[in-house]
Amino acid sequence: MLYLVPTPIGNLEDMTLRAIRILKEADVILAEDTRTSAPLLRHFGIEKKAYAHHQHNEHKAVHEIIRFLQEGQTVALISDAGTPAISDPGFLLVREAIQHGIEVQCLPGATAFVPALVASGLPCDRFCYEGFLPVKKGRQTRLRALADESRTMVFYESPHRLLKTLHEFATVFGEERQTSVSRELSKLYEETVRGTLAEVITHFENHPVKGEFVVCVQGLG
Repeated sequence: MLYLVPTPIGNLEDMTLRAIRILKEADVILAEDTRTSAPLLRHFGIEKKAYAHHQHNEHKAVHEIIRFLQEGQTVALISDAGTPAISDPGFLLVREAIQHGIEVQCLPGATAFVPALVASGLPCDRFCYEGFLPVKKGRQTRLRALADESRTMVFYESPHRLLKTLHEFATVFGEERQTSVSRELSKLYEETVRGTLAEVITHFENHPVKGEFVVCVQGLG
């Protein structure tokens, strides 16, 4: 069995009882960054070593992990925060496991874009999740493809690129397009800023840009 186990995006109280049990019972724990996962595992009394599984080694490691699973071992995959495979490693392993007839289960749990979308005040009955935009190649192509998107669009962004991205959104979608920017979700300094793109840009030009961000942008029409 391969389990994908969500971990808290900030507040440790968001860890589920089932997630703790699965991690305690797993034969192998794979973590995006073992330095990040070690304190989390200790906090919940999970006394097992985690092995690194990240974007730089997942292509090489996937076949060995499949071998463990075929031998009957239970493998649990966690990312640094949130649900594995959502803008984090996991997809390649899941696809390979399915192709080899191995059962895959993803536990419900924390992920950043859901609370950001629900709290945005923008329509969330239909939405498209875009994650991180390409940094260079393909970025403008992706933005142009979204110019006529009618659903609410959800993006992840880092602090040092936030303002650049918001300015690009204003150019493509128009300065009056409604948006909501959430940062540090579930943490002490959680904040959501809502308004037009022009208003949100002004806010972040005059306030420190810190934390990890989820940006929700109203669709066309």
